[in-house]
Amino acid sequence: MKEKILHELKSNSGQYISGEEISNRLQVSRTAIWKYINQLKELGYIIESQTKKGYRLMESPDSLLPQEIEELLKTRCIGRNLKYLEQVDSTNLYAKRLAEDGFEDGTVIIADEQLKGKGRLGREWMSPKGKGIWMTIMLKPKINTSEAAKITLLTACAVCLAIEQVGGIQPRIKWPNDIVLNGKKLCGILTEMSVEQDEINYVIVGIGINVNLESQDFPEGLQAMATSIRIEKGSSVIRQELAAAIINNFENYYEPFTKTGSIKDHIEQYKAKSAVLGSEVMVKSSSFQMKGIVVDITEEGQLLLMQEDGTIKEIISGEVSVRGLKGYI
Repeated sequence: MKEKILHELKSNSGQYISGEEISNRLQVSRTAIWKYINQLKELGYIIESQTKKGYRLMESPDSLLPQEIEELLKTRCIGRNLKYLEQVDSTNLYAKRLAEDGFEDGTVIIADEQLKGKGRLGREWMSPKGKGIWMTIMLKPKINTSEAAKITLLTACAVCLAIEQVGGIQPRIKWPNDIVLNGKKLCGILTEMSVEQDEINYVIVGIGINVNLESQDFPEGLQAMATSIRIEKGSSVIRQELAAAIINNFENYYEPFTKTGSIKDHIEQYKAKSAVLGSEVMVKSSSFQMKGIVVDITEEGQLLLMQEDGTIKEIISGEVSVRGLKGYI
């Protein structure tokens, strides 16, 4: 309901709107309106109230409420059903629960705080309140199951471009699903899917971005490995603008892909943003560990690794560490 009240306030362009008028439009009591107005104030909205005049929105915070993001969207499908949560265990876990009862293709779940955010291999992902973008895009692609992993690569391109557009910094992609800058992790992408008889029920793409975190927001053990846009840029970024840019970019990449199942048109862009191409890396998985130089990334999104003896290995999945002065990080 507070989202609907916010819409009424925004629709009046800084003019007063009476509590009675809002009450009649939304069919709720004036007491309920007063309660939701106070909730909006707690979220940082500056709302002026005057007897006999009503309420007037004076200033909006960096909020991730749907009304703040939707007006920035240029999409046809992605994000047109936008669900905001003040707090959640994990947007991916929430999306899985939602998927059990069916969902609208392109639904986006976005939270102000995650209590049990997770990355690859079940690792914990710090998601403090009001400092990042913790979101999941829910999809129903009509593609082969073997092609679903390509969505992660498209997402990485969309996120990188959005950070460049809004944050003014130049992050890189550490294959397959990390966004990094200056050797530190800035964003993680976790793609999961449900498959039945070789048909995809759904794909969910979790995106966690450290937007306005400061150094002290990271535990001491992570400060050498993690960073944020604020730290790298030297100033804060408006989260709603960044979230909208990601959603807009994602649809631009995703829609053509669903028609062809190919990322041929985007692989060069992905490679241009790669943090591993041409570098010596170590790749680990549950079944192998190998070192080599990344000589290419294929149109299928696979890593081509040249080993010391000159043989080329095609890597479908694994965790990559890039060799630096202090070893592989």
